[in-house]
Amino acid sequence: MAENVYPIRPRPSGDSEKITINLGYVDLGHVDLLVQDGFYANRTDFIRTAIRNQIDRHADAAKQAVVRKRLDLGLRHYSRADLEAVLAAGEQLEIRVLGLASIAPDVTPELARATIASLSVLGSLQASAAVKAALADRMT
Repeated sequence: MAENVYPIRPRPSGDSEKITINLGYVDLGHVDLLVQDGFYANRTDFIRTAIRNQIDRHADAAKQAVVRKRLDLGLRHYSRADLEAVLAAGEQLEIRVLGLASIAPDVTPELARATIASLSVLGSLQASAAVKAALADRMT
């Protein structure tokens, strides 16, 4: 029986981040009413849909801002080898990401400081606490 059961929507894996919001009781009641009446599977489904609708509504402005601010869109990973190559070339990176920026766990704070001139992430940054601390004065 279980072999013919398929999820309607794939579960989010490590590609999402949990946030907390505060809603007024009336707004929350409206959300629950729509869930109860079957418009949405649950509160999270409603909130994700509302967010996506707003992003779609402002898509042109967002695209222009991505170009204007020269942002990398999506996932950008920086390995130790990537940063060592930057160091060997005598260069520094100006990292601008809309999405997820990740710095490998084996990157030392010293290597990060030597190779990353500035760091701006709209979304989420995954890096060790030591690397984040080392780059704190370079984050915008």
